[in-house]
Amino acid sequence: MFKRLLAIAAAATTLLLSGCGYNTMQAGDQQIKAAWAEVVNQYQRRADLIPNLVETVKGFAGQEQAVLLGVTNARARVGAIQATPELVNDPQAFARFQAAQGELTSALSRLLVVVERYPELKSDRNFRDLQAQLEGTENRIAVARNRYIKAVQEYNTVVVQFPTNLTAMLFSFKEKPQFAVENEKAIAQPPKVDFGKPAAPQPAPAGK
Repeated sequence: MFKRLLAIAAAATTLLLSGCGYNTMQAGDQQIKAAWAEVVNQYQRRADLIPNLVETVKGFAGQEQAVLLGVTNARARVGAIQATPELVNDPQAFARFQAAQGELTSALSRLLVVVERYPELKSDRNFRDLQAQLEGTENRIAVARNRYIKAVQEYNTVVVQFPTNLTAMLFSFKEKPQFAVENEKAIAQPPKVDFGKPAAPQPAPAGK
């Protein structure tokens, strides 16, 4: 008799938790962790490309020290942040991660502008291979970030809406940090990397 009552109580508890959003929030939390892991993986893929990219550019444009150093330092700051699964529960740490990645994106953009001045570099096979890898990685970053954004939006909606917000408060489910709105355009349109056309030749100075 006791076992039967225990089974009934367990079944009732399961139905109660399911109906109040507990299971939904647990599933959402796991989905966010998986989406975040993919975001981190794609950002790491980009970071791994940078040393070879910098060395290749240096071989043709060694005088661009300020730009090359900017990329290297930005990558170092990204690497100093431990992007653990727990980071999505810490808004301040998440903001630091996002800021560091944004700084690296800006540094890479400046580097790619510099590349336009060096036709020989743009025609180098090694550089073109790196270009293709970087472009593909930027696209994968955009996809991974969009998946994370969607997962967080769905989870946060459950956490704040009634009556599931009561369950969230009871079991300490909190809203997850989101990528900043001002970066949405960058997410939807990753940096374009196209070095197919050589730079136009500059006219020779007068008198030469």
